Amino acid sequence: MLQLAFIRQNRDLVVERLEIKNFKELNLVDEIIALDEQRRKKQTENDELAAKVNAASKEIGMLMGKGEKEAAESKKAEVAQYKESTKQIGEELAAIEQKLNDILVRLPNLPSTLVPKGSTPEENLNIKESGDEPTLPSNAQPHWELIKKYDLVNFELGVKLTGSGFPVYKGKGAGLQRAMARYFLDFNTKAGYTEYIPPYMVNEASAFGTGQLPDKEGQMYHMQTDNFYMIPTSEVPVTNIYRDEIVKESDLPLKMTAYTPCFRREAGSFGADVRGLNRVHQFDKVEIVQIVHPDKSYEALDEMVAHVEKLIQSLGLKYRILRLCGGDMSFASALTYDFEVWSAAQKKWLECSSVSNFESFQSNRMKIRFKDEKGKPQLVHTLNGSSLALPRIMASILENNQTENGIKIPEALQPYFGSALIG
Repeated sequence: MLQLAFIRQNRDLVVERLEIKNFKELNLVDEIIALDEQRRKKQTENDELAAKVNAASKEIGMLMGKGEKEAAESKKAEVAQYKESTKQIGEELAAIEQKLNDILVRLPNLPSTLVPKGSTPEENLNIKESGDEPTLPSNAQPHWELIKKYDLVNFELGVKLTGSGFPVYKGKGAGLQRAMARYFLDFNTKAGYTEYIPPYMVNEASAFGTGQLPDKEGQMYHMQTDNFYMIPTSEVPVTNIYRDEIVKESDLPLKMTAYTPCFRREAGSFGADVRGLNRVHQFDKVEIVQIVHPDKSYEALDEMVAHVEKLIQSLGLKYRILRLCGGDMSFASALTYDFEVWSAAQKKWLECSSVSNFESFQSNRMKIRFKDEKGKPQLVHTLNGSSLALPRIMASILENNQTENGIKIPEALQPYFGSALIG
C-alpha cells in the first residue's frame, strides 16, 4: 500500500508512475488527496473540541472548589455539548478514514524508474539470453508425450481425484519432483536462506499483507467456512511471518526459503499454453524471500537475480531474463525480472521464475518496521523470487534432454535423483 503522506506530497509523480503501470483510475489519486484533506480538518475539529473539554473540566473543578455550584453545573452542560459534538465528529472521521482506506488499497505499487513502458508481454525488455540450443533426436516429442512414454505423470487420475489441472506424479516423475525440491532448497540454504515449512492456507490478513487481496481474490481458492485462502505461493505466509513486528536493524537482511504446493484457479486459461505441465492449478515451487533495509533493496534484488540465474545455469538449461514492462507487472511490484527457460520441443519460452522488489508496498500493509539510528520506526523493503517453479523446469528438462535411450538428468540433480537417466 502506498504511503498517504507520499501521495499527498508527490501527486504529479504518483500519477506519472501509475500511467507507466497502465492504471486506468488515475482520478482516485485526487480523490484520496481530497479525502485526506477532509480527514485532517475533521481531526483538527476533534482535537480542538478535546482541548475545550479538558479546559472546561479543569474549570469545573476550580468552581466546585470555590463552592460555585451553579456555575459548575452550567459548565458541565457545556462539556456535555462538547462531548456530543466530539462523538458526532468521531463518527464522521471514522467514515472518512474507512472510505479513504478502501480507495487507497486499490492503488497498485508505483513502478521503479527502471521499468519500461508497455502494456503486453511482447514489450518486456530482454536483458540477457544464455545457454546452448539442445540438439534433439529426429523423433523428439513435447513433454506431455514424454510423460506418457515414461509413465511420469497421470493427468487423467488427477481429473478423477480432483479435476482438470491437478496432476498426479508417479514413479520417476515423483522422484524427479522430490529431487528438484531438495536440490533447490539446498542451493538456497547454502546461500544463507533459512528454510521454513509454512501453512498452505492463510487468513485474510496475510493475503491482504502481500497484496493478493483485494487484487487477486478471483485467482485464489477460498475456504468460505473458515475464511482461509489456499496459498498461491509461499511468499504469502513466509513474508507475513514478520507482520506487525519491529525487527532489529542489525538482523537485516532476513533471508527465507520455503518449498510448498501452490494453488491457483487460473480462471479463463485455455488452449495450447495449458497443455501438460505448462499451466496447472496445483504445482510445487521453491521460493526465496528477503526483508531488507530500504537503502539496500535494489542491491538485494540484483543478488537474488544472480542467485536464480546460477541455479538455472546449474541445470544446463537455455534461459533468458526479462525486465517486465509496466503493463505486465504485478499489482504489488515496483520492479520485476522474469526468468524463462527454453522448451526445445515446443519451440517456446516457459516462465519459471519472477524476482521482484516490492519496496515498502507490502511492509506498509503488514507494518513490518525497524528502528533507525534515532529510534524512529521505518518501513523495511520486501522482495521475493521463485527458485524455482517445478512444473515448467521439469517440462524443459524432459524436452531438452531427451535422447534415443531416454532422458538425461542434469548432473546437479543426479545425486538427489539417484540416476543419470530416465529410461
